Amino acid sequence: MDIASSNKQMWRGALSASLVATVIAIVFFTIYLGAPGFFGSALASFVVLIFFSVSILVGILSRNSDPISVMALALMSYFTKLLLIALFLIAVTRLSEPDSLDRSAFGISALAISAAWLSGEVRAFFKLRLELPQPKSQSKE
Repeated sequence: MDIASSNKQMWRGALSASLVATVIAIVFFTIYLGAPGFFGSALASFVVLIFFSVSILVGILSRNSDPISVMALALMSYFTKLLLIALFLIAVTRLSEPDSLDRSAFGISALAISAAWLSGEVRAFFKLRLELPQPKSQSKE
Protein backbone atom coordinates (compact mmCIF):
# COMPACT_ATOMS: atom_id res chain seq x y z
CA MET A 1 0.00 0.00 0.00
CA ASP A 2 1.41 3.37 -0.95
CA ILE A 3 1.44 6.43 1.26
CA ALA A 4 -1.19 8.35 -0.73
CA SER A 5 -3.80 5.62 -0.39
CA SER A 6 -3.01 5.13 3.30
CA ASN A 7 -3.45 8.88 3.89
CA LYS A 8 -6.78 8.75 2.06
CA GLN A 9 -7.93 5.82 4.19
CA MET A 10 -6.91 7.65 7.36
CA TRP A 11 -8.76 10.75 6.15
CA ARG A 12 -11.90 8.71 5.41
CA GLY A 13 -11.78 7.03 8.82
CA ALA A 14 -11.29 10.32 10.62
CA LEU A 15 -13.94 12.09 8.56
CA SER A 16 -16.59 9.44 9.16
CA ALA A 17 -16.06 9.53 12.93
CA SER A 18 -16.05 13.31 13.05
CA LEU A 19 -19.17 13.63 10.88
CA VAL A 20 -21.07 11.44 13.34
CA ALA A 21 -19.89 13.68 16.19
CA THR A 22 -20.80 16.76 14.14
CA VAL A 23 -24.36 15.59 13.57
CA ILE A 24 -24.78 14.69 17.24
CA ALA A 25 -23.38 18.05 18.39
CA ILE A 26 -25.49 20.09 15.98
CA VAL A 27 -28.69 18.24 16.83
CA PHE A 28 -28.02 18.38 20.59
CA PHE A 29 -27.17 22.08 20.73
CA THR A 30 -29.97 23.02 18.34
CA ILE A 31 -32.49 21.30 20.58
CA TYR A 32 -30.89 22.59 23.78
CA LEU A 33 -30.03 26.18 22.78
CA GLY A 34 -31.89 26.84 19.53
CA ALA A 35 -30.37 28.81 16.65
CA PRO A 36 -27.31 30.10 18.59
CA GLY A 37 -26.43 26.51 19.49
CA PHE A 38 -26.83 25.45 15.88
CA PHE A 39 -24.56 28.20 14.58
CA GLY A 40 -21.97 27.58 17.30
CA SER A 41 -21.83 23.85 16.57
CA ALA A 42 -21.86 24.29 12.81
CA LEU A 43 -19.03 26.80 12.93
CA ALA A 44 -17.02 24.54 15.24
CA SER A 45 -17.45 21.58 12.91
CA PHE A 46 -16.31 23.65 9.93
CA VAL A 47 -13.21 24.90 11.75
CA VAL A 48 -12.21 21.48 13.09
CA LEU A 49 -12.73 19.65 9.80
CA ILE A 50 -10.67 22.20 7.88
CA PHE A 51 -7.93 22.25 10.55
CA PHE A 52 -7.40 18.50 10.54
CA SER A 53 -7.93 18.01 6.80
CA VAL A 54 -5.04 20.35 6.07
CA SER A 55 -2.74 18.02 8.03
CA ILE A 56 -3.72 15.06 5.88
CA LEU A 57 -3.36 17.18 2.74
CA VAL A 58 0.18 18.15 3.76
CA GLY A 59 0.96 14.45 4.19
CA ILE A 60 -0.35 13.67 0.72
CA LEU A 61 1.51 16.57 -0.93
CA SER A 62 4.82 15.78 0.74
CA ARG A 63 4.89 12.03 0.13
CA ASN A 64 7.92 12.18 -2.17
CA SER A 65 9.89 14.78 -0.23
CA ASP A 66 12.89 14.20 1.96
CA PRO A 67 12.26 13.97 5.73
CA ILE A 68 13.69 17.40 6.55
CA SER A 69 11.41 19.09 4.01
CA VAL A 70 8.42 17.16 5.33
CA MET A 71 9.18 18.25 8.89
CA ALA A 72 9.61 21.88 7.82
CA LEU A 73 6.35 21.78 5.86
CA ALA A 74 4.50 20.14 8.76
CA LEU A 75 5.76 22.71 11.28
CA MET A 76 5.01 25.61 8.94
CA SER A 77 1.49 24.35 8.24
CA TYR A 78 0.84 23.78 11.95
CA PHE A 79 2.04 27.27 12.87
CA THR A 80 -0.01 28.78 10.05
CA LYS A 81 -3.13 26.88 11.12
CA LEU A 82 -2.75 28.03 14.72
CA LEU A 83 -2.26 31.63 13.64
CA LEU A 84 -5.29 31.54 11.31
CA ILE A 85 -7.48 29.91 13.96
CA ALA A 86 -6.46 32.55 16.51
CA LEU A 87 -7.29 35.34 14.05
CA PHE A 88 -10.55 33.63 13.13
CA LEU A 89 -11.61 33.24 16.78
CA ILE A 90 -10.78 36.87 17.50
CA ALA A 91 -12.84 37.93 14.48
CA VAL A 92 -15.79 35.74 15.49
CA THR A 93 -15.69 37.07 19.04
CA ARG A 94 -15.65 40.69 17.93
CA LEU A 95 -18.01 40.47 14.95
CA SER A 96 -20.77 38.25 16.33
CA GLU A 97 -23.15 38.75 19.19
CA PRO A 98 -23.38 36.09 21.92
CA ASP A 99 -27.11 35.91 21.19
CA SER A 100 -26.47 34.77 17.62
CA LEU A 101 -23.58 32.34 18.20
CA ASP A 102 -23.27 30.40 21.46
CA ARG A 103 -19.63 30.25 22.55
CA SER A 104 -20.08 27.27 24.88
CA ALA A 105 -21.71 25.26 22.08
CA PHE A 106 -18.78 26.19 19.85
CA GLY A 107 -16.18 25.11 22.42
CA ILE A 108 -17.82 21.86 23.47
CA SER A 109 -18.57 20.92 19.86
CA ALA A 110 -15.00 21.69 18.78
CA LEU A 111 -13.57 19.50 21.55
CA ALA A 112 -15.96 16.63 20.84
CA ILE A 113 -15.41 16.72 17.08
CA SER A 114 -11.63 16.96 17.55
CA ALA A 115 -11.67 13.91 19.83
CA ALA A 116 -13.80 12.03 17.31
CA TRP A 117 -11.46 12.99 14.45
CA LEU A 118 -8.37 11.85 16.33
CA SER A 119 -9.93 8.58 17.45
CA GLY A 120 -11.15 7.87 13.91
CA GLU A 121 -7.72 8.63 12.49
CA VAL A 122 -6.00 6.36 15.02
CA ARG A 123 -8.52 3.60 14.36
CA ALA A 124 -7.98 3.89 10.60
CA PHE A 125 -4.21 3.87 11.08
CA PHE A 126 -4.35 0.61 13.04
CA LYS A 127 -6.36 -0.96 10.20
CA LEU A 128 -3.71 -0.12 7.60
CA ARG A 129 -1.45 -2.82 6.25
CA LEU A 130 1.79 -0.91 5.95
CA GLU A 131 4.85 -2.62 4.63
CA LEU A 132 7.92 -1.20 6.28
CA PRO A 133 11.28 -1.71 4.61
CA GLN A 134 13.45 -4.12 6.55
CA PRO A 135 17.16 -3.49 6.96
CA LYS A 136 19.36 -5.73 4.90
CA SER A 137 21.04 -8.39 6.96
CA GLN A 138 24.78 -8.53 6.82
CA SER A 139 26.11 -12.04 6.83
CA LYS A 140 29.49 -12.80 8.30
CA GLU A 141 31.78 -14.34 5.74
